[in-house]
Amino acid sequence: MKGFNIAIIGATGIVGQEFIKILEQRNLPIASVQLLTSDHSSGVKLFFNHQKLEVAEVKPEAFRNVDIVFFFAGADISRRLAPVAVKAEAVVIDNSAAFRMDPMVPLVVPEVNPEDIEWHRGIIASPNASTIQMVVALYPLHKINPIKRIVVSTYQAVSSSGGAALQELTNQARLVLEGRRNCPHVYSHQIAFNVLPEIDVFLDNGYTKEEQKMVEETRRILHAKDIAISATCVRVPVYFGHSESVNVEFSSPITPGEARKILAEAPGVRILDDPTVSFYPQPWAASGSNHVFVGRIRKDISHPNGLVMWIVADSLRKGAALNAVQIAEEGVERGWISLNSSLASFSE
Repeated sequence: MKGFNIAIIGATGIVGQEFIKILEQRNLPIASVQLLTSDHSSGVKLFFNHQKLEVAEVKPEAFRNVDIVFFFAGADISRRLAPVAVKAEAVVIDNSAAFRMDPMVPLVVPEVNPEDIEWHRGIIASPNASTIQMVVALYPLHKINPIKRIVVSTYQAVSSSGGAALQELTNQARLVLEGRRNCPHVYSHQIAFNVLPEIDVFLDNGYTKEEQKMVEETRRILHAKDIAISATCVRVPVYFGHSESVNVEFSSPITPGEARKILAEAPGVRILDDPTVSFYPQPWAASGSNHVFVGRIRKDISHPNGLVMWIVADSLRKGAALNAVQIAEEGVERGWISLNSSLASFSE
């Protein structure tokens, strides 16, 4: 197969740099790569497959003769430039929240709903990191025993807020240990040695936008609009890797052993579950891995059809960069993404 001409917008960000590493490791056929930015980082040079590439400022003409454009630069940039890329006959795979709730844009986790790629009109959205790891773990169970209700609490790493958040956690930890005052900038309050039950803005219903995303995205991806979902999303002083405590009510009883057997055969999932030796998923151990790890699978003693589990994944990899690569790979393999395959019909 002839290689694809690839463009990456947001190449200098945390997710963009992780994406470049993953792209080097995968088998997507590539003819050329453009590294693009919408900020002051143009002129920076990064390596791809041992070649030094200069990061250029993104302009509409950059999309000429490009087959796939990956967006890692935020919702405002995606809304402005994704339709431009589609009109240039490129397929856009967008990591921002810009199109996730657009009914004309497929929202895809390849282990769950790859068939949705087929009906794209030039743009394919990748979900929120916390949603991705949860649905990868729950979908294999949902297929066999439909889920009626999900209650999830997340413990999310600061890396999802970008490089400034990583630096803020480091600086604050040092200042606190030295007994000095610190002034938060990225978050509303100190994140070092603290937890913040606030991710994104608060909505009128008392939930945050991050929590509402998990509700709406999960229903879209699972094609299950009637699942009852409640989420509490918490920022924790961890550099990489999101953790989730998930309580699931199924249509009929299911034992922890049955769940482990199903998940052991599920794509992208690894079981780490032996409480007798304190063996369970942890974010530090998941960092750098492509898998979603599940452990502490146990019966919900409050409901006959319930299970409780602990889900952990690297939020930069499976939660963002890897999922975008997998969308492209799946689309190419099935013939739904081809050279200059965009329908150029997405409307602003």
